[in-house]
Formats: sequence, structure tokens, C-alpha cells
Amino acid sequence: MDMQQVEAFLAVADELHFGRAAEQLVLSRPRVSRLIASLEREVGGTLFDRTSRRVRLTPLGARFLGQLRPGYAQMRAALADACAAATRASGTLRVGFTVTTGGEAVTRLVTAFQAAYPDCQVILREVGIGDPYRPLRRNEIDVLVNWLAVDEPDLTTGPVIDRCERALAVARDHPLASTPPASAEDLADFEMARVPSPLPKALYDALLPPRTPSGRPTRRTHVVEGLHQTLALVASGQIVHPTVASLPLAQRADIVLIPVTGLPPLRLGLIWCTAHENARIRALAQTAATPPASPGHEP
Repeated sequence: MDMQQVEAFLAVADELHFGRAAEQLVLSRPRVSRLIASLEREVGGTLFDRTSRRVRLTPLGARFLGQLRPGYAQMRAALADACAAATRASGTLRVGFTVTTGGEAVTRLVTAFQAAYPDCQVILREVGIGDPYRPLRRNEIDVLVNWLAVDEPDLTTGPVIDRCERALAVARDHPLASTPPASAEDLADFEMARVPSPLPKALYDALLPPRTPSGRPTRRTHVVEGLHQTLALVASGQIVHPTVASLPLAQRADIVLIPVTGLPPLRLGLIWCTAHENARIRALAQTAATPPASPGHEP
């Protein structure tokens, strides 16, 4: 006995009419008749008395209906529960961030997500700043919180969770430190860091622009391996470094963060591998896209 036979039998039993049952099932009337006939052969008896004027259940059909309907309802409930479980955010969600992106915005997002999805455990993991997409592609994390400057066909960008104003990190005694704000045009006058591959080009150019807004080329000359080396070069006066005003590691006595005009804010948001998308990732993206409730607001 297959599902089409069961559903055909229940539809005819409810409607007591083969035509209306066929309409309900979106099948042809002959197809419904064949399904009932094949079911009767398996049962070994007649389930319906049929005449040209009416259809009614036989005693055997009524008995079969009484036993079948509860089981069918349980099966549908089990199927619905399985479908809900497959789409419900539960289990473990691995959220990656870099040394420059794991700030208060991540804390707010994770707190809101865990409140909305208590069955899902969040694991936070710092990833390398020079190759941030590698852990995504190797399925070591599910979602990356990073700057949304992405030109990678296998990656999906999700909602923005913060917009960070730009700043220029310079040495305490640097000429620009005494005349804030700096301008994006000033970037052409000083040397900057050069980040070797595999940092993605779109991300590299967003962080350290290759040209000023007027088109002047910048000088990305000093090869660096990480942020700490970059800041050491800044503090020694060898380079200037475009960053964000909220960068915690730049809050030190030998470095000044000065506002910079002409550079748009960096958008911080979610990134994931399209092929790895799952219910947990979608739930996190939905949480990120939902504005926080105002104080005192009753949902």
C-alpha cells in the first residue's frame, strides 16, 4: 500500500464521490478509480459500493477507514515534525571573526541570536586576517563576520551589522597628528603597508585603497604579515595605516588615530559559503537583519 492509494481512499471516503475526490487530489478520475481498485486487490475485498448514482463505504471499508485515519494523521504529524526539525536552528553554529572585526557588534549579534534560538550553541573562533575565507571554504567555520568587500563567486554576503567610520593610524609625532582630520588625498603622500597574497584583492583595496578619490596612486610598499607588524611600522613613523576608528589594538601611547575624510565607512557583516548554507546560518542572518527592539517595547 503506497501513499497515493491511502490518500485516494481517504479522499473518496470523505467525499463519497470519485469526481470530487479527484479534484481534491489534483488527479484524473480514472487514476483515482485505478488506485482504489488496486487497493481493494491488496486488501482482498470491496471497500466501496459504487452505483451510477452514489458511492458509499462497505462495512469492510468503514472498518478500514476507522483504523487507517489515526495512523495517517500520526504519519503526517511525524512528517511535519521532521520538516520543522530540518529547518529549525539547532545544533552548533561556528562564527568566525578577525582581530579587527570581533568587537561589540559581534557580541550584540550573538547575544540576540542565542536569545532567539536557545537550541543553537554558538562557538566563536578567531581566523587569520590575511586569508579570512579559507576557514569558510574548508568548513572550519559556518559564518565569517568581516568587512563586506567581497568579490568571490562561491561566497554569499549577508546583512550589515555595523558601519565603522574610517580613521588613519599615524605615529604620535607624525605631521598629520597635529592637524586632524586627514584627507583620503593624504594617502598618496605617505607609504602604507603591502599585504601579500592570499588576502583577497577586493578586501585589500577596500582596506588600503590603491588610489585616492582623485586618482592619485598610493604607495603600498612595506610588506607586512599581520596587524601587529603593521602597527609597529606605524609607531616608528615608517607608514600610515587606514583603519577604523574603533580598532582596539591601535589604542596605544605611540599611535594616534585621527579622523579621515573621503573614505566611506567600512560595512561589517556576515559572509558564508553558498554551498554550505543551512538553517543555522539563515537564522543568524535573520537575526542580523532584524532591528533591535526599542527599550520598553513589547514584541
